[in-house]
Amino acid sequence: MDKTKSNFYFKAMVLSFKLRDLLSPRENVLKEANIKSGFRVLDYGCGTGSYIRGTAELVGKSGKVYAVDIHPRAIQRVANIASAHNLTNVESIQTDCKTGLPGQSVDTALLYDAFHDLSEPEKVLEELHRLLKPNGTLSFSDHHIKESKIISRVTKSGLFKLSSKGKKTYTFAKEQ
Repeated sequence: MDKTKSNFYFKAMVLSFKLRDLLSPRENVLKEANIKSGFRVLDYGCGTGSYIRGTAELVGKSGKVYAVDIHPRAIQRVANIASAHNLTNVESIQTDCKTGLPGQSVDTALLYDAFHDLSEPEKVLEELHRLLKPNGTLSFSDHHIKESKIISRVTKSGLFKLSSKGKKTYTFAKEQ
């Protein structure tokens, strides 16, 4: 679905996100996702892995983080982060959409700064809806898209409804 980024582009993205994360720690964004210990969280479009460590700490040893991306370098980077920090609750999945995970197995899906880059965003939303538990939530942020378009594009299929807006994210509830 997404175009596979070049290695140069990925390296540049890693450097720019390191600077971003120093100025605006990802933990501040994750607070809005309301992740609890024991949760199963899917980080769709995990990219450089900016949210992996914080999410793994929030879900704790009894939880699980699924890091999903199309780019093999992203998957390798997440594996490196997990190994360096002994995060045994992180699993990487390389795919362009379908995760292979069982339906209704995820408490929270993170879709941060990836939606604008998806070639078939409706299919990704369908997969996230399939994966989320009945009371599951989609935590969404994409600074490339205006607020009105974010809400309309995520809710137009009827799979999700806006439940709250934070400073940095939108939270969508799964429609039944």
